[in-house]
Amino acid sequence: MLHNIFFEFSLAVKQISFGKFKMFIYLHKCIFNMKKIYILFLGIFLIVGTSFTVPFGSGNDVEIKTKIVNFYPNPATSVIYFEYTKALDKGCTIQLYNFIGRKVHEVVVTGSKTTVNLDGYYRGIYVFQLRDKSGKIIESGKFQVVK
Repeated sequence: MLHNIFFEFSLAVKQISFGKFKMFIYLHKCIFNMKKIYILFLGIFLIVGTSFTVPFGSGNDVEIKTKIVNFYPNPATSVIYFEYTKALDKGCTIQLYNFIGRKVHEVVVTGSKTTVNLDGYYRGIYVFQLRDKSGKIIESGKFQVVK
């Protein structure tokens, strides 16, 4: 029996990080014997450098960068710590935004660890952005405050 398979698109739907590994779940839309089907594909990659490129058949490349900021505890109650996995250039800042996008805190990074006191923060989801001295976002993430 002859099967004709045509891939229409591939979409990364989920990325999960654990240590030096990143796991991607892809959704592929295919035409198989004239019927549209969807295939889930799981890929696990070991990250050994600061970034690498995964080539795809279409010629498009996806760049994946390792995390620079580790933060804990999450969820946080009274304080949150930001630790940096590599030395940062002078002038980098951590900016914190509440869930509606208002900047609630900004601190200049001076060492390998930054501590933010959460007194006065309301319960909810907050976003952090690590920015370089020109204001470009290097990394971002979210954390939860519970009280």
